[in-house]
Amino acid sequence: MPHRRLAGLGLAAMAVIALFGAEALAEEAQPNSQPSYHRPVENWLTPPDGRVWGQVPTAQVDSKGNIWMLDRCGGTNCVGKSVDPILQFDPSGKLLRSFGGGMFVYPHGIYIDKDDNIWTTDGQGKDDKGQQVIKFSKEGKELMRLGTAGLKGETPTTFNRPSDVAVAPNGDIFVSDGHGGEDTNARIVKFSKDGKFIKAWGKKGTAPGEFDAPHSLAFDSQGRLFVADRGNNRIQIFDQDGKVLDQWKQFSRPVGLFIDKNDTLYVSDSDSDAPRNPGWQQGIRIGSAKDGTVKEFIPYPGPQAQSGNNAAEGVAADDSGNVYGAEVAHKMLRKYVKK
Repeated sequence: MPHRRLAGLGLAAMAVIALFGAEALAEEAQPNSQPSYHRPVENWLTPPDGRVWGQVPTAQVDSKGNIWMLDRCGGTNCVGKSVDPILQFDPSGKLLRSFGGGMFVYPHGIYIDKDDNIWTTDGQGKDDKGQQVIKFSKEGKELMRLGTAGLKGETPTTFNRPSDVAVAPNGDIFVSDGHGGEDTNARIVKFSKDGKFIKAWGKKGTAPGEFDAPHSLAFDSQGRLFVADRGNNRIQIFDQDGKVLDQWKQFSRPVGLFIDKNDTLYVSDSDSDAPRNPGWQQGIRIGSAKDGTVKEFIPYPGPQAQSGNNAAEGVAADDSGNVYGAEVAHKMLRKYVKK
């Protein structure tokens, strides 16, 4: 913890912080109090060829600063549709390429590895498609699949609504398996770089190491795995063997995660409302993956929803400081630039 946050604390409080880390200061954090240094840019991204955007669940930035996003084929899913759900744009909004048409049921998570390969999750199953992780080259060539197409389960070869995927520095693959609800999984699944099952951990619950909709994943520079445990209103941090290292609640109700090369942590909250996370506003919170401080809050640039999904679900950022919020409810990828 930064020393300024410890100033004036008594010995008892210091002891609590030593034992529980950033979580101990979560109750002290003032929701929605941080300043915003970004402003939204409206209509920066135009659908190609008159295409209408569908739900946009997530986005990522590659090594060249180009933006990749998922679009649910003009609607709420891609069943029976041939349009490409995976699209790449330059920072000005120009379409560079797209692919994946006819391959997906419910595109949900996207991750770009150090070689600019594109990893995606298909979070539902229908007609022998979906319930899988699919890896593509940046040109759109299919390279790997994990899971069994169209089949849900909780085995080494099946998923049940996989939400996100991330790749560790050594190439091991991690999948958050379970989008939420009683009929889905609630676990993290680890594979070797060549797709062999290594282990899984977690179950539905509220204790450390348990989950209620593990919705997004990100690695920091230390190789720690951050999990957006959405239903429990917390980020859980693990080592790569599944040991719980910490849990943070000061980033509100985390739905999307992104950590840049400087360990800046971006957390999107599309879900906070009075019954689920009272007192917190929807928006994007920016802070430190090193010590858990929250430094900026970008509120949703419109009326705060009283219930339900409204603001950005997925989040990403580029090296120029631009922030991208993927919005399911409003079917758009919103761009925020520094003021």
